Amino acid sequence: MTSTPARPSRLDPEIAARLKRSADGLLPAIAQQYDTGEVLMLGWMDDEALHRTLTTGRCTYWSRSRQEYWVKGDTSGHFQWVKSVALDCDADTVLVKVDQVGAACHTGARTCFDEDVLLKDGDGGSEASATDQ
Repeated sequence: MTSTPARPSRLDPEIAARLKRSADGLLPAIAQQYDTGEVLMLGWMDDEALHRTLTTGRCTYWSRSRQEYWVKGDTSGHFQWVKSVALDCDADTVLVKVDQVGAACHTGARTCFDEDVLLKDGDGGSEASATDQ
């Protein structure tokens, strides 16, 4: 983890000093529906994206593939209106509680976790049940 941002930022220096970033200067940012707790997506933020998210009320992410900032909803109309932002206990992940308008996933699904469910409602948990007895 690195303690210096990769790109210039207007993020409050006191917040920036607390962040534990990946080698490329990014933090994973989990977007969660504020009223239901539904996990919507995971994006990446650098210091400036976090600053913009905190000050504009809309989620801004850093696109690793395009190497540019993107504001959720600017092209799709599927906005994320920020309700709260929190750091985890290690200051290496951001949780953004949002009011999601439309699909969160670029595929058009409500969440990025709708299509490829590996385990559902405890199915396949026989190993755990056997050890619990």
